[in-house]
Amino acid sequence: MLDVFFAYAMLGVFAGIMAGMLGIGGGVIIVPALIFIFDWQGFSPDVIVISAVATSLGTIIFTSVSAAWAQIKRGAVDWVIFRRWVLLVVVGSFFSGFIAQQMQPLVLKMAIALFLLLVSLIMLSKWVPNPSRQMPGAFGTSVLGLLSGVVSGLAGIGGGNIMVPLMVFFNVAMQRAAATASALGFPLATVGAFGYVVSGWGSQKLEWSLGYVYLPAMLTIATFTVLMAPIGVALAHRMPAPVLKRCFGAVLLIVSARMLITANM
Repeated sequence: MLDVFFAYAMLGVFAGIMAGMLGIGGGVIIVPALIFIFDWQGFSPDVIVISAVATSLGTIIFTSVSAAWAQIKRGAVDWVIFRRWVLLVVVGSFFSGFIAQQMQPLVLKMAIALFLLLVSLIMLSKWVPNPSRQMPGAFGTSVLGLLSGVVSGLAGIGGGNIMVPLMVFFNVAMQRAAATASALGFPLATVGAFGYVVSGWGSQKLEWSLGYVYLPAMLTIATFTVLMAPIGVALAHRMPAPVLKRCFGAVLLIVSARMLITANM
């Protein structure tokens, strides 16, 4: 049991630093790691992926508060974007739990991996947005917010992996995009996790769980991510934006490659 606790703790330390530094909520690290750990623990294959996603969102509730507060104190959050996206991101995130329940575990895992691979390649490339491009109007903003919520909830990643590249695409500075994604991560993760609790209510396939959220993992990981997220925020504000962007892409590339390699194992 101690080895499982140690695995959760180390995952929380690393995910917390990445969450604070890149505004990704830590889910991009937590989901694939939990898939591996849950399999190692001998959980039912039917619930490994969806429980990893749900549990990740549960940890991000706590992580995002820590990271967002550190960003708010630095005045780095773009509150205009926050107000435009927050409601739609929340709605999309809630319904993602019910969508994920209808998907085959392998399909869900592959979809998450391919999405992360695409984003990683964009962030690692020398692509730069058209300097005249700005955030779209009300309808375009609404579509982007809703899509961000659905995809984030399906992947259990807290939204930063989608919202940060989107904001960078529309010429929001990398540090500001990461800060805004951290602030949006709290409502997104809270409602998204609740969706997985409701959709998994009554499931008897996983003990010590609330719906699909596995509580021992969530509480242990969250404890360490909360402690480490402010350190990640401090690192982010000391790094040049291009370096931060490449770090973001490298993390996504490693995670997506790992998920694709192990998808059929």
